[in-house]
Amino acid sequence: MTTYFITGISTDVGKTVTSAIVTEALEADYWKPVQAGELDNCDTKKVKRLVSNSKSKFHPNAYALKTPMSPHGAADIDGVTIELDKIRVPETKNNLVIEGAGGLLVPLNDIDTVFDLIRPNYKVIVVSRHYLGSINHTLLTVNTLKDKGLPVSIIFSGDEHASTEDIIKKMTQVPVIGRINEEPYFDKNVVKEYAELFRDKL
Repeated sequence: MTTYFITGISTDVGKTVTSAIVTEALEADYWKPVQAGELDNCDTKKVKRLVSNSKSKFHPNAYALKTPMSPHGAADIDGVTIELDKIRVPETKNNLVIEGAGGLLVPLNDIDTVFDLIRPNYKVIVVSRHYLGSINHTLLTVNTLKDKGLPVSIIFSGDEHASTEDIIKKMTQVPVIGRINEEPYFDKNVVKEYAELFRDKL
């Protein structure tokens, strides 16, 4: 079984929708180790609402923090310290999709970042969305992962921006799974369509 780690080049780039699509495509289990804020409508609940298959299981967060901010800061407000050895990967015989928090170097505590959650055998999918500065953020993210020898691919999110995507492809030389367009809405049917589109490239 394969573990896929979904990370973004920043926050609000489309990681959760991407996670739902990959989870649906593979009928995988889903896990978000650290949730910060929106506990009543957390990413796990969002993904669960978007997934149609009956095989996927949704594992509880290792840390569920109340404040919508960087995990280290949210943990401090909650009076807890995020400890890596307490973030235990769920046991499953299924493929597993893990959704990170924010970008790769978002702090979990004074020492560790989201990057430290990624194990050598994971396949990493980087969600890249066009904005001023996104080329730099994408290259930094992909190259950091490549430097550690991790298998990396990209999913573009939002409206197409050809020159941005072309230079990212040329400079990273990593596979591009596809694009998630700026849809009017995302529901189970839309997610299922993308799942079918991406499945063979995952």
